[in-house]
Amino acid sequence: MTVDTPPADDSTVGAGAESSSSDTAMAAVTAAEAVLAQRFGSTISLVEAEDLAGSGPATVVRARVASSPFSLPRTLVIKHYPDEPADGEDDAFAREAASYQLFTALSADDRTCPEILAHSADHRLLVIDDLGRAPTLQDKLSGSDARAAETALLSWARSLGRMHFSTANREADFNALLRRLGKAQSGGQAEPSAPPACDPVEAATEAPVVLGEELGIDTPVDVAAAAQRAAEQARSAAFRAFSPVDLWPDNNLVTGDGVRFLDFERGRVRSALVDAAHMLVPFVSGPEPLALPRGVSEAMITSWRAEVADLWPSLAEEETLDRYLADAAQLLVWEATCRWLPELAGADRVSGDGRDNGDRGRTRERGTATARAAALVTWWRDLAEHAGRAGEGADGAAVAAHAEAVARALDGRFGPDLELPLYPAFR
Repeated sequence: MTVDTPPADDSTVGAGAESSSSDTAMAAVTAAEAVLAQRFGSTISLVEAEDLAGSGPATVVRARVASSPFSLPRTLVIKHYPDEPADGEDDAFAREAASYQLFTALSADDRTCPEILAHSADHRLLVIDDLGRAPTLQDKLSGSDARAAETALLSWARSLGRMHFSTANREADFNALLRRLGKAQSGGQAEPSAPPACDPVEAATEAPVVLGEELGIDTPVDVAAAAQRAAEQARSAAFRAFSPVDLWPDNNLVTGDGVRFLDFERGRVRSALVDAAHMLVPFVSGPEPLALPRGVSEAMITSWRAEVADLWPSLAEEETLDRYLADAAQLLVWEATCRWLPELAGADRVSGDGRDNGDRGRTRERGTATARAAALVTWWRDLAEHAGRAGEGADGAAVAAHAEAVARALDGRFGPDLELPLYPAFR
């Protein structure tokens, strides 16, 4: 039997949500006090818990140190992962803890993230240094000061380069830390790591299928071969370094000492070229990316290269770097297409004429879909330009021609005349 119930009072719903948030924040603080006591051997009291509303699986809380016999920062940030991962699911806590531990071994100048002060696999919790209320890169890009936004982007690129430089030979260390955390949580038997979600390397195989099914576009043999070569380069031992993977503008802080990265829930060692290609395809892995003005991406790449050229001298050669980054950009654009195109095509088939019939939620969804379609159109057009400029004879021309054809098909399907707008700071 179905029972009709009156709509909930907004104030009641809000109070319940606030109460739930308070409960999870206090649970995180209580666990943090236990972890800190175990780490330092004495009681440390935390007060004034502030829920920072993290977007991932962790409860993120800022708390003030009320009393401690040790010299600790005035405030701390707590990341609590109360839920165990499902069978076969990658463990965000283990990756984040291993990532922070990897950086702890570096000097303060090489550490492009906050310092980890304590962690516990039993409590699934990390306590890290609080960098304060500095703006994120997203804040800078969403503002009205173009110069400040560009300065922040160049700082982001330099910090990414320093991260790559300082972790380039630390893959074995990272994997050992990850295995140790896996064993600690599984009672001594390390569980195999799940493959990363939205892996650009896998897109070399998956994207041609998606393009054929959703747009009716065939991928020429030489274009598919070029993508497979790019995937082999990304899998190779060359240019490997630690990556946060989620290279989004709101996942870092713009501090007086440069940009600092915050979230390593999918952190892993992979090709640094895939990270650097996010400057050609700006923040492609983010949920709602926008565009950068011409010239800014090139300036970012120059800043990044200055940090890694001593480590990887071949990247000092302009033509070599252009070719490598164009290949990595191809993988990123293909991956974004695998991630978004089936959903866009499915929504397009269901919505018919696209009218939302007064449903605000559907209006927002339609706006997001249009933005993502515009992103794909823009990225495929830009890929054609990058491939044509980087070249490699007939292969470069073939990749460029295929990218142009895909861009036209996407615009014809979801447009017309779609173009990704600039971040607000550059409008």
